[in-house]
Amino acid sequence: MAEMDALIPFTTSGSLVDCVDTNLVLEDTVERVHHGDVYAEIRKGVFLIRGENVVLLGEIDLDAEDELPLQRIELSQIVPVHEAEIAARKRRENIKANILYEQFGFCREGGEGDGY
Repeated sequence: MAEMDALIPFTTSGSLVDCVDTNLVLEDTVERVHHGDVYAEIRKGVFLIRGENVVLLGEIDLDAEDELPLQRIELSQIVPVHEAEIAARKRRENIKANILYEQFGFCREGGEGDGY
């Protein structure tokens, strides 16, 4: 556990401050919003990720990340496009859920038997 006392680089989005019972505490965290070949960043600061939500943790090759053909833009430029993309995805998921319910007998999202 002595190795965890020092800050460990955590990709480009933050630094791993603590790792207790697989809960992660990140500082200087940045959320990247992507659309096509552009992205914007939202500063999140300190971020706690509960252990039950951790599936995989790994390093990113920072040299390879610098070579990505992504262009950084202002958040205000990408938000309307990103929100439209989320709304379109939600509509597609609703259509798919209705087909699964009506034609194949699946339960609705959040319905009985959908506890996990």
